[in-house]
Amino acid sequence: MRNKLFGGITAVTVILFSVGQAAAQIGSGSGSGGLSDSGGLPGSPGESSIIPFGGGGGAVPLPLANPGGHGFYTFAEMVYYAQSWTLGDQIVAYRGLVDAQGVLTGAPGLYLGSGVPALTTAEFGRRTFLPGLNIGVGYKLEDGTSFHARYLSLGRQDYNRSATLVPPSFRSRLDLADTYLVSNVYNFPSQYAGPAVKTAFEGITLPDGRIVPDGTFYGIWNGASTMTITYTQRYSEAEIGARSPLFTTEYSKIYAMAGGRFNWFFERFKWYTQSQDLAGNTGPIFQATYENTLSQRMYGPYLGFAHDVYLGNRFAVSSELTGALSLSVNKERAKYSLDDDSISAKRSRNDFTLVPQVGGSINLLWYPLAGVQMRVGYTINTFWNTRNIQDPIGFDMGAIEPVYSNQTFRMIHGLNVGIGVFF
Repeated sequence: MRNKLFGGITAVTVILFSVGQAAAQIGSGSGSGGLSDSGGLPGSPGESSIIPFGGGGGAVPLPLANPGGHGFYTFAEMVYYAQSWTLGDQIVAYRGLVDAQGVLTGAPGLYLGSGVPALTTAEFGRRTFLPGLNIGVGYKLEDGTSFHARYLSLGRQDYNRSATLVPPSFRSRLDLADTYLVSNVYNFPSQYAGPAVKTAFEGITLPDGRIVPDGTFYGIWNGASTMTITYTQRYSEAEIGARSPLFTTEYSKIYAMAGGRFNWFFERFKWYTQSQDLAGNTGPIFQATYENTLSQRMYGPYLGFAHDVYLGNRFAVSSELTGALSLSVNKERAKYSLDDDSISAKRSRNDFTLVPQVGGSINLLWYPLAGVQMRVGYTINTFWNTRNIQDPIGFDMGAIEPVYSNQTFRMIHGLNVGIGVFF
């Protein structure tokens, strides 16, 4: 699928270049119209720049005011992008309980229940497209060289999944062990003990005369009643760059592009657990939250080329290809906390990676009025060697160690539609 996608972008770029050359030969023979040196209105990841204007024959209309002069321009467009799924698969909780004191089972730490996974990260819904905004300003010189600054931000995407005391189809063992949730969190202090009496087992007398003590199912995550996991993704980017014409014909123009780029991937996994006593009572001291945050800020230069072809009747096609090499500053944070804010356990780590990038776009341009450009297109940016959260939960509270890994391939792609104005 990915090979076909990259192959298709390359093929379209080659075809547009060939069409531009053919159109240039036809245009030079007829003496009509061509391209200005004005530069154009940028989008994501670069700029579109073709501005057709009338020549001696007047066959090609003049869509923009003062296209040959210098001046400012601004643009705004809505984007509708999706990004790659990056969270790994991990079992969060099972159906059942653990006999912490061993009174019921004869040995501390033995499991009661069917062992069916109740909550996993694999149950999250997969990626969806998100709306966003790409805005910017620029300035064009008389020789056609232009400079721009832009900022793009996507909306926040949240994925959610929960498990409660109600198992699928109400099916449980006769002792109702499967109506509870258990997870293997350990090395936690006594503040995370949870309710002393969670089930009807506590307080009963066994056949051998022993009484099942309070705290048999010790810990908020042992015999829990509700667990909820959420996963959040956010993305934004900023760019400062320049473009300059390299080769121009009457109907086609090729540009070189260069500048600096900032990309930011933000991901957060959150796990909320609630325990209730036998009467159904709960509160902040019986509730705990675990968070794992991965923030990747990437800084680096980019280079690229753009090719614009005038189609006639105020329409044009613009294609772009860019490459970048960024230094990614990665911040990894994991934290357990009791919901009354009385105690917490944290883990922090920073590291750095080099992230190559390859991106491209293709856009259809329309000039309905003088000084106005409308555009619609498709953009793709690929990232190599980013970090991802492989196993989001580190169950050892004494030394929280979630698993992070390097993800070979990550992609942001989608549609864009917007307007630009030349002053």
